[in-house]
Amino acid sequence: MSVKSNNKNNIILIVATLILGLAYISGLSFKGIEDPSFGFWSIVPALTAVTLAFITREALFSLLIASIVGVFIQGKALWSLSGLFTRSLGNGDFIWVVLIEVFIGVLVAFFLKTGSTDEFSRVVGDKINSRKGVQILAWFLGMFIFFSDYFSPLFVGPVMKNLTDKARISREKLAYICDSTSAPMAVIIPFSAWGVFITGLLVGHGPIKDTVQAAGIYFKSVGFNLYAIFAVAMVGLIALGIIPEFGPMKKAELRALNEGKVLSDTAQPLMGVELAEIKTAKEIKKPRLFLNFILPVLIIICIAVGTYIFMGSAKTVEAFMSAVFFLGIMLIFQKLSIKDIFETAIQGIKGVMPAILILAMAYVINTVSKDLGAAQYIISITEGWLTPSLLPVLTFFVCAFISFSTGTSWGTYAIMVPIAVPLAFAFTGNEVTTLVYATIGAVAGGGVFGDHCSPLSDTTILSSFGAASDHIDHVKTQLPYASVAAVAALVVYFVIGII
Repeated sequence: MSVKSNNKNNIILIVATLILGLAYISGLSFKGIEDPSFGFWSIVPALTAVTLAFITREALFSLLIASIVGVFIQGKALWSLSGLFTRSLGNGDFIWVVLIEVFIGVLVAFFLKTGSTDEFSRVVGDKINSRKGVQILAWFLGMFIFFSDYFSPLFVGPVMKNLTDKARISREKLAYICDSTSAPMAVIIPFSAWGVFITGLLVGHGPIKDTVQAAGIYFKSVGFNLYAIFAVAMVGLIALGIIPEFGPMKKAELRALNEGKVLSDTAQPLMGVELAEIKTAKEIKKPRLFLNFILPVLIIICIAVGTYIFMGSAKTVEAFMSAVFFLGIMLIFQKLSIKDIFETAIQGIKGVMPAILILAMAYVINTVSKDLGAAQYIISITEGWLTPSLLPVLTFFVCAFISFSTGTSWGTYAIMVPIAVPLAFAFTGNEVTTLVYATIGAVAGGGVFGDHCSPLSDTTILSSFGAASDHIDHVKTQLPYASVAAVAALVVYFVIGII
């Protein structure tokens, strides 16, 4: 290890120790108070995680230190982490996401074992072999999978990775395409899970009496969800070359194009080496693209879309599980031994462990932020500024900051819809006007923007995983692009507010 590296490690340890010490001291002042108000300290764990992640490029280390900071601020001992982990991870939501990632890992491992991903890249690559064409295909795939912000990056990333590698497109760019066509696309479709969730939150505010009225208002507010619209559109405009590359993404793209390095030299892809080591089984002499790739993909899409249409929610876990079982049976018919099949499945599960660990720690930080009342603190320091002319702008800003700090869009919606929407109706005298639509759009878009910029966000993590990109590299390269879309949205909201 170099002297420079040692010095950096020493500085990081000193900084982390100072933060922990300050958190511990602050916690002593809150200890014994029955219902403490943590104020600024409530956002310190999230800020610590984000700052250390950018400095150290070690997401797990940063998240762990931030979790300890949160525990100390609450005046609790270090061993309270065990209870925090239990509360954060011992729930259906986290287990659901883990199951999706596990089945994705196994499915990708099976694809690699059959050689079908290479065959798919070869067949599609013969027809679409330009950098522009590959990016546009990824953009269309991301928009097509609008019904699930989790399914979208986990599907588009693995399917497109070989093609983007072959076209010398950086993994950062693929992660950006996955991320900016998942949640933004889901939130502008009124009948998606996102639309239904926000519609439910609107009921009871102002003149909105039932879900029918709420759905109609949300549908009209979609045109004012400017960040989501701009984010999706930017992907296409950049892919087409209408908007030139800029910032860290430009450097990543030039590296991939000129040096053939789809990952930076310091990158730690959010996918284990186990998946990279899987080779096509010797028993499979000729890859059967339809049987080993297209049919499993169709099974996933049909089950996910079908359950969404007929049952009201996409059964994502069941979709991937069915595809894994189907392909496992097909491998038996293609003369692979049970032992080889299970060893491949285990390699796939090992390959997704980096993503699962980071996602787990992100859930822990989200719980810490909730315990400390981070969202309520952010609202308390901003609600006094709200005026009719600035309502959409400040609503967007507050939602962005809450979702950035907590890593969750839906949590932000649950907090901000009951605050921002009644304010809008108060300013309009309970009339449904442009201000109301713009405020709802600002809540929806602000939640997605903050989520996009946060390394703590589950969809951001899943996009890094789907594209097998370094997570911090993905966040750094996406941030300027997301910021451009956000600034454009803020300008329009400001104009709407003053008209």
